[in-house]
Amino acid sequence: MNEVLEQIRKIGIVPVVKLDRVEDAVPLAESLCKGGLPCAEVTFRTAAAAGAIAAIRKAFPDMLLGAGTVLTTKQVDEAMEAGATFIVSPGLNPEVVKYCVDNKIPVTPGCSNPSDIEQAISLGLDVVKFFPAEAAGGLAMIKAMSAPYVNMKFMPTGGISAKNLNEYLSFNKIIACGGSWMVKDDLIKAGEFDKIEALTREAVEQMLGFELAHVGINETDEEAADKTAGRFESIFGLEKKTGSGSVFAGTAVEVMKTPGLGAKGHIGIRTNYIDRAVNYLENQGVEFNPSSAKYDDKGNLKAIYLKEEIGGFAVHLVQK
Repeated sequence: MNEVLEQIRKIGIVPVVKLDRVEDAVPLAESLCKGGLPCAEVTFRTAAAAGAIAAIRKAFPDMLLGAGTVLTTKQVDEAMEAGATFIVSPGLNPEVVKYCVDNKIPVTPGCSNPSDIEQAISLGLDVVKFFPAEAAGGLAMIKAMSAPYVNMKFMPTGGISAKNLNEYLSFNKIIACGGSWMVKDDLIKAGEFDKIEALTREAVEQMLGFELAHVGINETDEEAADKTAGRFESIFGLEKKTGSGSVFAGTAVEVMKTPGLGAKGHIGIRTNYIDRAVNYLENQGVEFNPSSAKYDDKGNLKAIYLKEEIGGFAVHLVQK
């Protein structure tokens, strides 16, 4: 997977935008960035598309910006000259895809059946857009098609909303979902960019699903940790479980056998997708302690601490 598509994977949601007026481009992009999605696919369904991409690129040079509904090689050139970093099309046009591949331009053509996917593979692609997602069979269809095409990844678009977003993203062959529910045409035309920002933030929060995992208590030694966890068990019925470095009382309280990170202890926050959570928080200015990262046997990140303490507590993310 190329670098741009890897960035899309870390963001998780690609807002699909139709702009009729260039003057709406920058305030829209600002709303998306403030809401936590520094990414957009501006569709070439209007005459304002190229101008909108150019305006966003000038105002937000680091934003991940793509051109959608690209149907010709001429539109590819227009989009790239305006400042797009990737190309998306509703179907698989071999001429357009080959042109992008030959010019090292990331492209995700729309595919909805095995024949499309085989053509994409023959053109050297390992990620395709699945469109129209819900109308073409949804997640069940993606899972069925992914079985014989084990190296293919998908970016479903069409019918995706806050309600089914995580259902799609939970399947490991899906790198991200495209959607327009947070950038509805009527909101853009009415200039209600505050509502777009709120819907964007809501989408990100829905995707990441932050919730309290446990609270960590620092104790001086194993005996003290066992005693403290035992009190939670005897009072609240939280079953005591002894591990190598701590004693849990249920799942909500972790008592460290030796003083761990944090002056007062630590707090664990669960998230649906830890890589995406790290990417999102880093974009918000949060720093992480890379030496604290823990991985599973497949090399996937499963826990990492923030650099800062909050109220005297060290804070770490945990993969659900």
